[in-house]
Amino acid sequence: MQAAAIMARMPVPGQVKTRLVPPLTPFAAARLYAGFLQDSIDRLARIDGIRPFVAYTPSGAGEFFSGIVPPEFSTVPQTNGDLGERLAAVSETLFSRGATAAVLCDSDSPTLPGRYIREAFQRLDEADVVIGPCNDGGYYLIGMRRHTPRLFAGIPWSSARVTQRTIEAAERLDLPVSLLEPWHDVDTGADLDRLCHEVRAAAPGDETFARHTRRALAELGLLM
Repeated sequence: MQAAAIMARMPVPGQVKTRLVPPLTPFAAARLYAGFLQDSIDRLARIDGIRPFVAYTPSGAGEFFSGIVPPEFSTVPQTNGDLGERLAAVSETLFSRGATAAVLCDSDSPTLPGRYIREAFQRLDEADVVIGPCNDGGYYLIGMRRHTPRLFAGIPWSSARVTQRTIEAAERLDLPVSLLEPWHDVDTGADLDRLCHEVRAAAPGDETFARHTRRALAELGLLM
């Protein structure tokens, strides 16, 4: 079984996308993140041959997430701890449920093409670890062929060294790494400006292109 999980937060004002405040208000940032989240779910739902999961936080948000995912999705709570501990716990859950390959995706890259996730699984036929690097030094996904918690230990999360330090961890574990093409997430005001430009430039008739994010940006008056 190939399993993919979205690392998701409940879109509560003041608790998500805080680096976008300002220029946005806490409510607007949460509304925008809700669009990111739904586009991330839609993207995973369009990928055939995988078992999709949403790994959510906080732990009491299970009812909310069960209400927004398609029936083929499973929802699992994230554990407490830093991002590395939470990623490791989700990885353990997927492999304990029978995964032979697992990909963990962020929920901050609403325009990421689904083909990047499909390619991650293809590369796991040869590599033990696949990383989709972000332009800011983090990553938008990580895939693996077995549960390897040491991949996530000692990483300086929220820094520009996340991808490099993860590659170094894999090398110490003698795990071949394959890098996907870089993509971008949305964390800062500059990222938001790029997202607005990207959405404005998209083909008007393409209903699959970040449609929930597009709607949120329009509601917030950011596409004018």
